[in-house]
Amino acid sequence: MGLSDFADMGGLGIMIAGARFNHRLYHFRLAFSGFEHAHVVLGGESFVALAEGLQNALWALGGVPEQHRSDSLSAAFCNLDRDAQDDLTRRYEELCAHYGMTPSRNNRGVAHENGSIESSHGHLKNALGDELLLRGSRDFEDLTAYRRFIDEVVGRRNARNRKRIEIERAALKPLPDRRTVDYEEARVLVTSSGGFILRRVFYSAPSRLIGHRLNVHLYDDRLDCFLGSTHLLALRRGRPPQGSGKHGHVVDYHHVIHALRKKPMALLNLVYRDQLFPAPRLCPCLRGAVGQGEREASLPNNGRPACARS
Repeated sequence: MGLSDFADMGGLGIMIAGARFNHRLYHFRLAFSGFEHAHVVLGGESFVALAEGLQNALWALGGVPEQHRSDSLSAAFCNLDRDAQDDLTRRYEELCAHYGMTPSRNNRGVAHENGSIESSHGHLKNALGDELLLRGSRDFEDLTAYRRFIDEVVGRRNARNRKRIEIERAALKPLPDRRTVDYEEARVLVTSSGGFILRRVFYSAPSRLIGHRLNVHLYDDRLDCFLGSTHLLALRRGRPPQGSGKHGHVVDYHHVIHALRKKPMALLNLVYRDQLFPAPRLCPCLRGAVGQGEREASLPNNGRPACARS
């Protein structure tokens, strides 16, 4: 039996490039052998995160268990309206059917039914905490480095259970020929502002795409954008600020630099100005340039000499 759940990792105090990194781990485990797989999740518990994490776990394992059990995950059995709940349940069942697994869920209020995965959450968090102490820092250069760290820790835990894993692997069913869908689809229009809005986040796009409708595949950490069947670009997935009605922004300066060259003073009051620069640390030259522009803008006539009248 395979078990899935999400674990909140906020207590570890992970930092990415100096900024606090709030995230979850999707955690998969085989009940008999203890094989584990962990996948960093940037958003909340969603079907996309469940589908991507579960499929990564099965392909890393090299086989499929007879049954897959989840906690009452919002990804598969969330308490939405009836239509939305039925849709998510159907998608979860289709995911399991693609791999030939029997889907099941824990009964509400019966906490011990998920003990095999819940107790493993605690052991994994303790192992990660110990490794972080040995590492001497909780700050990682980028997300890729942190994901590599997670994979290495989980890999060492699996190595200790190698014999039991090999016994259980022999009883697993074979993988299908291919993966199934682990993304959501949307259709967006690139407007004259040089981008599109999707789920309260503005994404910039090349100006040549203005007026075109794009097919977008939403993953937990990225968007893949297609014009027809042609893949055009991949964008980092953004999320709106929590607790406010404001939109988030994901902006690639390559998409807007040509316009700013024609109208450089527009940079001063640009809504998504901060998203144009390296985050979370601005390089000194950019910080200095912005500061100089702000000082000039505060002067009469924006720091420019007035036109002489004849």
